[in-house]
Amino acid sequence: MTTKFVGGQTYLNYINGEWQAAGTGQTVPSINPAKKSEVVGYVQSSSLEDLNQAVASAKSAQQGWRKLSGAARGDYLFKAANVLESRINEIAESMTREMGKTLPEAKGETARGVAILRYYAGEGMRKIGDVIPSSDSEALMFTTRTPLGVVGVISPWNFPVAIPIWKMAPALIYGNAVVLKPAQETAVTAAKIVECFAEAGLPAGVLNLVTGSGAVIGQGLAEHPDVNGITFTGSNQVGKRVGQAALARGAKYQLEMGGKNPILIAADADLDLAVDATISGGIRSTGQKCTATSRVIVMSEVYEAFKEKLLSKLKGLTVGHGMDAGTWLGPCANENQLKTVQSYIQKGIEEGAMLLFGGSSPDHPDLAEGFYVQPTVFDKVTPEMAIAREEIFGPVLALIQVESMEQAIQVANDSDFGLSASIYTQNIGNILSFIQDMDAGLVRINSETAGVELQAPFGGMKQSSSHSREQGQAAIEFFTSIKTVFLKA
Repeated sequence: MTTKFVGGQTYLNYINGEWQAAGTGQTVPSINPAKKSEVVGYVQSSSLEDLNQAVASAKSAQQGWRKLSGAARGDYLFKAANVLESRINEIAESMTREMGKTLPEAKGETARGVAILRYYAGEGMRKIGDVIPSSDSEALMFTTRTPLGVVGVISPWNFPVAIPIWKMAPALIYGNAVVLKPAQETAVTAAKIVECFAEAGLPAGVLNLVTGSGAVIGQGLAEHPDVNGITFTGSNQVGKRVGQAALARGAKYQLEMGGKNPILIAADADLDLAVDATISGGIRSTGQKCTATSRVIVMSEVYEAFKEKLLSKLKGLTVGHGMDAGTWLGPCANENQLKTVQSYIQKGIEEGAMLLFGGSSPDHPDLAEGFYVQPTVFDKVTPEMAIAREEIFGPVLALIQVESMEQAIQVANDSDFGLSASIYTQNIGNILSFIQDMDAGLVRINSETAGVELQAPFGGMKQSSSHSREQGQAAIEFFTSIKTVFLKA
């Protein structure tokens, strides 16, 4: 049966300072995951020819952009931040309708985008080099930094404002031009972000938007000879292809990929706080965060008490449309993601884990048209099970019982991923062991696994990243190259 879509305006690519349709003449709908018959908007289904135009535009514009002072580039980011701030409600509503996140979460994320822009606007006034003593007493030796050139940004659907901005803002402040390829599911929100930069007066060609499939536009960016750097957030499968394509031609690349993030509950933990953190970290945003809590590793002394408190709290969560007041948990972002979550729930059952809570879609007529799944908890999970090893990207918690803190850390580290990890304990020995021994790029003590402040470096270990860091002052390491200068009169 053919679905009849309702509503939706058409959004264009942004190339060389102009909004334009793709050369293919084709568009694709961005669907509301809470009501799949509703179209949020139609976005361009672009070709390599469209991408080539955008890259050529960026390459040409970058030469003038890099010659501006850091302070001058920062002024543009400040202006873009002000425009974004004035449109928080509109853009947050677009985000909620495109990918299902609750409206308060969407407003918070958009406000974070404003803060990121202002932070990097200020970075334009920081030093970009050091003076180094030379063995030649008549010479001056120092370092400076030079931009990469054209940077391709490939962003995911789960944080459609914060992630592209935390990539674009440092790329721009350090003198690069950008071609943005957003996820198709949230391309309307991406267009609205780019509108803010356009309204701020960013010179033509410095920022370009091309929407289309990952296989065409994403891979095309990774393979394009005039794209000097690629920054990617998404799945491991796609990230590896992007990294291989960039590596093959000697381009710089930055990959932020999956996680299988553990929270460790020690015998002396405040269980009420630990339960709240587990639910917030693992279930909020429908578990669709790379830093979401997935494995809950609990000491045997408090296992049953923790489980009882967890199930009691979960019963009070409201699943529904993200625009509705009182909704705590929205839908999965798209039908494929819902099917993925459902397949892992079935795997958990087949492998012998005990389904304690949830596991199905809500039985409510108002939710029948959305991609909903209930919060889900498995008991009696062992470390070798798929639900304990593979990223689900949904509101599914795997409870694992351990007998000692040493075993807890061993189980937590028994993973291909190493993005974030958390522990709840009051014991300083447990804390120090966790900090030293946990194989994760982000470790949090008495706090949930999800979340990192914008001024702090962010990235993972093992298969979670390409081992560079995003955000904060660490971003300069990726978006620039060091140039050493030896000067003798």
